Amino acid sequence: MRSISLVEPGGLDADHLRLGSQPIPDPADDELLLRVAACGVCRTDLQIAMGDLAPRTLPLIPGHQAVGRVETIGRSVTGWTVGERAGVGWLAEACGHCAACRSGRENLCPDARFTGWDRDGGYAEWMTVKADFALRLPDGPSDLDAAPLLCGGVIGYRALRIAGVQPGCRLGLFGFGASALLAIQVARYWDCEVYVATRNPTERERAVRLGAAWVGGYDEAPPVRLDAAVTFAPAGAVVVAALRALDRGGTVAINAIHLDGIPAFPYEILWGERGVRSVANYTREDARAFLELAARIPIRTEVDAFPLADGVAALRALDAGAVAGAAVLVMEDR
Repeated sequence: MRSISLVEPGGLDADHLRLGSQPIPDPADDELLLRVAACGVCRTDLQIAMGDLAPRTLPLIPGHQAVGRVETIGRSVTGWTVGERAGVGWLAEACGHCAACRSGRENLCPDARFTGWDRDGGYAEWMTVKADFALRLPDGPSDLDAAPLLCGGVIGYRALRIAGVQPGCRLGLFGFGASALLAIQVARYWDCEVYVATRNPTERERAVRLGAAWVGGYDEAPPVRLDAAVTFAPAGAVVVAALRALDRGGTVAINAIHLDGIPAFPYEILWGERGVRSVANYTREDARAFLELAARIPIRTEVDAFPLADGVAALRALDAGAVAGAAVLVMEDR
């Protein structure tokens, strides 16, 4: 099979990421073998490739937003059939018996493993997934449109929950990339007033088109105090900007696995029982709830498609801010 492998972090070139051929993997007894149709390209993939997040194994096939068809079923697997469509997200497995798992917080399991970080992901024509962690997809979205739902969509949904977003509230979205583009559709479905801060003029136009009540820059104050905010940009200064816009009792949820550091800020912008929380991974219940909601709304994705052979170019485009919506790799012969 063809795949893109990270052989060494630190660059977006053939010395670090290589398009090549390798055997189709054999599924373990508790796994599914999927023939991949599409895989989203996430900023986390970029951070792993560049070494901002140290890869946990090398060589590594990146990608954790994969859509495919079940080709082979492990001997102990029940509930899946050959030919069925399945999704693969960031959470690859959790232990199931630690305190976090027992309390419904498998996203915080200390033994959790992650797709495209601990085990090979979807920048390939074939991949394996633990059957219990494969995701059932709604009928509506195409393979191409479903892929961004599996990370940007699910983690954006969890970020809204962590921020305490309620129907009708005043919500700030700081940064407006692929995940925020999906989160605003959930928030508008909940009848929230949405205030978007971003530097990118194209993203501002898109936010207005999707129902934002206000758009501005990170250095501009929204015209109202916010009940909740979610930051999507991997910059600590944006967290402070969101906190300054927050009303008393509100929460800023940081939707980022890697941040460049939060600068010092005066205590008075935190005082008043304001809170700052990180968003770490997601649970399978988050994924099930979001995918059901996405079909009901229905959520629309905006996709830039790249053939698998251009996967490194897709990462470069993402790094340069040249992706409109979500970048998705497609297997050209499908």
